[in-house]
Amino acid sequence: MAQKHGLYHERFEAVIGLEIHAQINSKSKLFSSSSASFNKPVSSNVSVIDAAFPGTIPKLNKKCVDLAVATAFALSGEVQRISSFDRKHYFYPDLPAGYQITQHYAPLSVGGQIRLSSLDGLDFEKVIRIKQLQLEQDTGKSIRDVRPGMTFVDLNRAGIGLMEIVTEPDIRSPIEAGLVVRKLQALMRALGSSDGNMEEGSLRCDVNVSVHEPDKTFGVRCEIKNLNSIKFLVSAIDAEIQRQIQDICRGVSIVQETRGYDVSSSRTYRLREKETAPDYRYMPESDLPQLILSEDYLRRVKDSLPELPDDTKKRLIKQYNLSLNDVSTLLGESGGIEYFEKVAAAGRNPQHVVNWITHELWGRLNSREIRFQDNPVSTEQLGSLIDCVIDNTISGRTGKDILNQMIDGDNRSAFEIVEASGLRQLSDPDELSKICMTIIKRFPQQVESIRSGNKNTFQWLVGQVMRETKGKANPALVHKTLSDLILK
Repeated sequence: MAQKHGLYHERFEAVIGLEIHAQINSKSKLFSSSSASFNKPVSSNVSVIDAAFPGTIPKLNKKCVDLAVATAFALSGEVQRISSFDRKHYFYPDLPAGYQITQHYAPLSVGGQIRLSSLDGLDFEKVIRIKQLQLEQDTGKSIRDVRPGMTFVDLNRAGIGLMEIVTEPDIRSPIEAGLVVRKLQALMRALGSSDGNMEEGSLRCDVNVSVHEPDKTFGVRCEIKNLNSIKFLVSAIDAEIQRQIQDICRGVSIVQETRGYDVSSSRTYRLREKETAPDYRYMPESDLPQLILSEDYLRRVKDSLPELPDDTKKRLIKQYNLSLNDVSTLLGESGGIEYFEKVAAAGRNPQHVVNWITHELWGRLNSREIRFQDNPVSTEQLGSLIDCVIDNTISGRTGKDILNQMIDGDNRSAFEIVEASGLRQLSDPDELSKICMTIIKRFPQQVESIRSGNKNTFQWLVGQVMRETKGKANPALVHKTLSDLILK
């Protein structure tokens, strides 16, 4: 029962806060030179620092700092000139040192906000406050169910740089939570600070949820761990809200705990008792000095910020007369805006360009499980394809077939493919008239049915002409020619 805002069961209000862990877009890890690339053989990107060999000393990656500072500025945060690192102790098999290096006491940035508005498709405006943004290292990955009773550990992810972004408990519905994460994705992609791919684990969310009656104090919060898609995030929050309301109505006390989310049953389930700060035994990281940032450095990072997503939305809507939905769709894919603007730069109709990118190109890439970052179709190729369709050199159907060829590795322009394969559309009126007359004579009963007002039969007859010409006939001209010959 996800809702935009207001009360649940006309009595309860939800209180939601997010802890978002975003993998920083750096080639190497936060404290070592090991590769941070995704989907490599198990434990192949591991150095002695990542594996916490005795005597190893971490060295901070400047690129990770640069991107985290840029993200903090884009969120209107107060970047601290002096920050420091701490050790957060807990004992999991995928944490080699027995502690995680993070910034608990003196984070990189405090404050900031994410603004929800009509640019997000809402009929109200709201500011979600940011508590802090901090740098920390990722853990390894525990792999279960490969062999009963055993847990395998992959250390490729151990030591990768993360930004942890913590919101204040200002969110009041699952939908608001989903929008906050989506806006963060778009912002980080615009900055290049993180690719934000939840499915690959480079963006993960923990959610704190409680419910209360508005005139009473906040309820006991429970944390839902490791949600890896916005769809599941929204569903998990909704399920947890319903669970807490049902327990309260039955007189059952809510216990502070950490919970997981079962997608198949759409229910949350208990994992363990919720840890608190004393459980982690935080202490200063003795192997790393304070991180001190100069005023000149901060000014240069702030001045180099690119156009941010809300400004991009306003510009594209005004400049290209696109809908908010089209612009939001383009922003939802890393590099989507840049790709669109390059294709549209030659004066092409922006709506045609958006449709070919979001409906045709992305649909085919998804069906082949190709990421847009690995898109084999250049902007020049797609532009030439759109040109060939718009000037009636080929039909839209042929254009889609050529797009398939391009995705499969053909790097020629659409015009070159058309000329080499003899795919040029048949648009000569006299020739088409002769072909249409042949079809009319071949199907006299259907022609009489059309004259009696049967529109479905007319479409069927159009199909016969297209079959006769092997799909090369100009569909619009076929419609007109058949209509003229039969009805006039």
